[in-house]
Amino acid sequence: MRVLVVDDEPALARALAINLRAHGWDVVTAADGRGALDAAATTHPDVVLLDLGLPDLDGTEVISGLRGWTTVPIVVLSARQHGEDKVEALDLGADDYVTKPFAMNELMARLRAAVRRAQEAAPTAALVQVGDLAIDLARKRVAKAGADVRLTPTEWAFLELLARNVGRLVPREQVLREVWGPAYLHETHYLRVYAAQLRRKLEDDPSAPRHLRTSAGLGYTLEP
Repeated sequence: MRVLVVDDEPALARALAINLRAHGWDVVTAADGRGALDAAATTHPDVVLLDLGLPDLDGTEVISGLRGWTTVPIVVLSARQHGEDKVEALDLGADDYVTKPFAMNELMARLRAAVRRAQEAAPTAALVQVGDLAIDLARKRVAKAGADVRLTPTEWAFLELLARNVGRLVPREQVLREVWGPAYLHETHYLRVYAAQLRRKLEDDPSAPRHLRTSAGLGYTLEP
């Protein structure tokens, strides 16, 4: 599981990263709000651990920014003790709220619980079969004719979005928003590059794809 730790206190961020990695987490860190939004869009974490007191954006703005395009669980970590801060964070879409100081074992439990709730809310059809491609949405794996195919996090996010909408056209704007984030809605060249990369890995003949189809100027379809 990947966790994005967002905190501007270097010592705390380092301590959190060490403890989380020791418990088997893949850790990505960001020291400010804009860095957090960029990291979430590029690394696709399973949960975000977010401090509200950031140097550039308030943590509540980061929550709003994330909720504009992703349902990733957000656990707020804050020294703010006021009840209205907690209510505002939860109303904006945070999943849990932990106040400083905290016990590491409790924080770990809350992160695991947030990920578990998100997984339980995910669609039950976790395996999508497309020709000789087996796309395992729960394990974030894809196999072609029984052989595992290694994808980058961004390639997987692109494929996963299409697999959750198999047989349906997914508009270009939706792909850009959900895979890269709302700041990338005009970066259509990303789509061409990553669609080509996926075809090279997944199609028998990338120049004449059977499954990952492009509708010029509209979007992409994963054909069964």
